[in-house]
Amino acid sequence: MKKLLAIITTLALLCCCFAGCGAQGNDDPAGDANQKYTVGICQLVTHDALDAATKGFKDVLIEEFGDNIEFIEVNAANNPDTCTTAVNDFVSKKVDLIMANATPALQAAYNATTEIPILGTSVTEYGVALEIEDFNGTVGGNVSGTSDLAPLTEQAQMIIDLVPTAKTVGMLYCKAEANSAYQVKVVKDYLEGKGLTVKDFGFNGSEDVASVSEAAASACDAIYIPTDNTAASCTETINGAVAPKKVPIIAGEAGICSGCGIATLSISYEELGRTTGAMAVKILKGEADIEEMAIEYDNKPVKKYNKTLCDELGITIPEGYEELK
Repeated sequence: MKKLLAIITTLALLCCCFAGCGAQGNDDPAGDANQKYTVGICQLVTHDALDAATKGFKDVLIEEFGDNIEFIEVNAANNPDTCTTAVNDFVSKKVDLIMANATPALQAAYNATTEIPILGTSVTEYGVALEIEDFNGTVGGNVSGTSDLAPLTEQAQMIIDLVPTAKTVGMLYCKAEANSAYQVKVVKDYLEGKGLTVKDFGFNGSEDVASVSEAAASACDAIYIPTDNTAASCTETINGAVAPKKVPIIAGEAGICSGCGIATLSISYEELGRTTGAMAVKILKGEADIEEMAIEYDNKPVKKYNKTLCDELGITIPEGYEELK
């Protein structure tokens, strides 16, 4: 009888040991190696800058998670209402994270959920986009991301440096894009401080880009276009309206510049997307709290020029600029 009790006790102890080993394995972070994630991506519109940001974002997540990451992608074709429909669908499907590419996409996601982590990208100023007073660089709650803000006063100075004969400068942008209006104000204040006359030429959408662009070219010696999504998707139309007037355009980013501008001080949108992707990896792996994550920036903008348009306009570009490819 004593031997039987001893055997039973030994078996019980062995079971406990095995059970303990199993529990320890579940606590091991390596046990999450096969965790699968679903990420919703809402991109406002198709153009080079936003496309590059989405690519960079996805590349980082695929590099980290491989086949364990799934994307649900929606391109809103420059329709904010479609952004709203898309992010509401993401919420209903309980995705693990939402990436909102451009300001209207971010605004739609911000209004759709306070629970799912939201990372914005290609958003110029989060305080303006989300109507946050005294914005300190951290949104808080379930929102963070990256900004495509380039040094606006340096972009403004490029107009003076490259078109020194300009007396009147037109601000060409979409009135519906809050961050475009923000950039225009900063550039306008700088140029007026230098004694130039600045006129606003705001279009409502793609339907009146041509007519407003032609009006700007007729009234101005030079034109500035900020990082504006509607303008970026209509560069051929803008160039068609402005080029015959021989009016040079300084652009807020490389995609717009390659289509209709002579020069830009631009960030890399693909690198911006990769930075956003790295933030997403930390959130999904539980290595960072989005509530405490500050907005990140690309601090290495590059001066670039459009050789074709510069040659057509007879504009000589000084040293320190890279040719757009």
